[in-house]
Amino acid sequence: MGKPGRVHRKGFYEFCFKRPLDLVCTTIALVLLSPVMGVTALLVRLKLGSPVIFAQDRPGLIDPKTGKERIFKLYKFRSMNDKKDAEGNLLPDEERLTSFGRKLRATSLDELPELVNIIRGDMSLVGPRPLLVRYLPRYSARQRRRHEVRPGFTGLAQVNGRNAISWERKFDYDVRYVDHVTFAGDVRILLETVRTVLSRDGISSATSATMEEFMGNGE
Repeated sequence: MGKPGRVHRKGFYEFCFKRPLDLVCTTIALVLLSPVMGVTALLVRLKLGSPVIFAQDRPGLIDPKTGKERIFKLYKFRSMNDKKDAEGNLLPDEERLTSFGRKLRATSLDELPELVNIIRGDMSLVGPRPLLVRYLPRYSARQRRRHEVRPGFTGLAQVNGRNAISWERKFDYDVRYVDHVTFAGDVRILLETVRTVLSRDGISSATSATMEEFMGNGE
């Protein structure tokens, strides 16, 4: 994993307003959506058992002091069961993802606990989606630039194909966002996200219940 090819420079919007707007909008969303989150939590408990919340380490913003991504706990509503094979290994995602879990993901209700991550400062409303820690060594220097901004609840790649596009195209959109963080752009992405969720576009890739593992590339 190489160092980023260039350093992201914050513009006026990102430096002065993006984080305060995240806090205000997310606080309002948490208040308005608390009944939905409560009902969803109850249904997850009844359908899938405990724990209701799924927590997983994800890489976030690059720490300028260490040059490494800050690792944080991402919170989501659980959407899979814990079924294992005869050797005690978890079954593939496709076999553990129940019909209820598919509905959660299709409506993006499973992602609502990430609003807490935004309040904590781990994430932003808009930015590249936080992926798995084990992908870090597989990025090219250019792809790693996606961590020069906070990861987002939604992002440019999510409104341009979501899981239905290739990893390479996703990272292209991520880096494009890093280079063009604007208020108008964030508003457009948020509005497009509503359309994408309602239309349920790009929930799965062509060959997986979610998205195939990123194994690196030849960049």
